[in-house]
Amino acid sequence: MAAVRCCTLDFFPENILIDILSYLNVRELVRNSRVCRRWKQLVKDQRLWRAVDLSAWKRVTSRVLWILLRQYLGHGLRQLRLRGLLLSARGGAFLTESWLQALRSKCPRLRRLCLLHADLRGLSSCRLLPPSLEVLELHFCEVPSGFFAQDPSGSTADTIETLILDNVPSFSDQHLRSLSSWQRLKRLELRDLIRVTVAGLKSCVPPGAQTLAHLKHLELETCSRMQMVALGLGEGWPGLERLSLGGKEVSPGLLSLSRLPDLRSLRLRTCRLTQMMVLRSCRCLTQLRLLEFIEVEFVEDEVTQDETDRPQASEDDPAPSLRCALRSMLPGCVTSFTKCTRTVNKD
Repeated sequence: MAAVRCCTLDFFPENILIDILSYLNVRELVRNSRVCRRWKQLVKDQRLWRAVDLSAWKRVTSRVLWILLRQYLGHGLRQLRLRGLLLSARGGAFLTESWLQALRSKCPRLRRLCLLHADLRGLSSCRLLPPSLEVLELHFCEVPSGFFAQDPSGSTADTIETLILDNVPSFSDQHLRSLSSWQRLKRLELRDLIRVTVAGLKSCVPPGAQTLAHLKHLELETCSRMQMVALGLGEGWPGLERLSLGGKEVSPGLLSLSRLPDLRSLRLRTCRLTQMMVLRSCRCLTQLRLLEFIEVEFVEDEVTQDETDRPQASEDDPAPSLRCALRSMLPGCVTSFTKCTRTVNKD
């Protein structure tokens, strides 16, 4: 019993203590670093700073970012998620050029950067971002006109493979055309971009000089019917293997499927579809291996007496007849339904 009473945290192995500390968020880690010298050394262990999420910390300012970068962030950082001051009453500069330059030198292994509500109009270009980035996410951010333009001498855009743009009001056709110079860009997700026009989307569809010819994965989620129609324009998209369409106006975007011979994965989400529409769009996709329906509302006509022998829909399988038809038409394709519903049209 005497041995048990004198046992403290000093007797725990370092690996166990670090495992316990890994369950704390950034703010709690900083507080625990003030307990004693040993805890400060433990908190500075780079295994605790591989994925840093500061989006829930509402009072993060540029001063806090400098403290974290100087004392805690280092070569172990792989993912960083920040919330800016775009919606804050305080305002002020958040990401400065000097801080980004320090981030480039101290965190050479940063692979993923996610920014929420950040005002990037004070930055001249994305070349200021760490050159090790492979994934860049911008959610509800503001960007300057030449932010995505690539420097002829090389820039961050040479390494970015995935770009996610979610509700970026200032993103326009000019920004979209600038992405054609990103040679390693394989995945592009565009969500609710109100300033992207039909002409801008059409100009990026291959073939052409300034097109997104290197894309393998494209995701377009919008409420604009004309943006979906733009996908069906042009001669095709060679090399595009994964396509995700979402929003209320998905049906016009299905016209582009006949021009995608290399498509292997198709995802349709948060839309209204009919069985005939899906079958007509997918009949030419001989290379398709995965077809996903997520939160899709299937609209069907009212069942007559002659059709009562067909499979009945249920909550787990809202479109059994569609599943059977796709299985016979695309035998090598896996079909999945997630949170889908069925609506009967009685008109």
